[in-house]
Amino acid sequence: MVYISKVYTRFGDEGQTMLASGDTVSKSSARVHAYGEVDELNAVIGLVRLELGRDPEAANHEPFRAALDAELARIQQELFNLGSELATPAAADGGARLKVEAHHIEALEQSIDRYNELLEPLRSFILPGGGPTGTAAHLARTVCRRAERMLVGLAHDEPIRGEARRYLNRLSDWLFVIARATAARFGYDEVLWDQENT
Repeated sequence: MVYISKVYTRFGDEGQTMLASGDTVSKSSARVHAYGEVDELNAVIGLVRLELGRDPEAANHEPFRAALDAELARIQQELFNLGSELATPAAADGGARLKVEAHHIEALEQSIDRYNELLEPLRSFILPGGGPTGTAAHLARTVCRRAERMLVGLAHDEPIRGEARRYLNRLSDWLFVIARATAARFGYDEVLWDQENT
């Protein structure tokens, strides 16, 4: 259980922050950037859940909506664990209690396969769109890709568990499929890239 009695501490006023290990680092460090990107991704997935809850078409597909919202809620928890892992420099040596594991990646892959089976094959690249939930999922996908890029950069300088990188890679694929799946289920047209009009 985490107990937070005070929101501000003034500790970071000089541009420093404390990692989970107790080490003090610059707020501009690659590690802080990496878990900051994961935190932003978690917030954007909260936005996906918000849009899913208020999408007028989602109300006509309650079992689908409820199942997807439960998956999004689980992923938010996993992302918080990933952020904790990234805030722990010794995580690559087994020093993190909270982390993403291979079974989290497998769950994403199984979910991708389930949703993808219901979709028409792509005939073109698609542009972000496809209704409010799909558009928010596309935004989350791009933030996820940025978090992945930041994590890959960090891994050039510090040891990072392969599961962390693979999780973000698979999550961005999952968000792409979810964007398509919600558009298809809720009856929104996908926006295809038209090479002739460029």
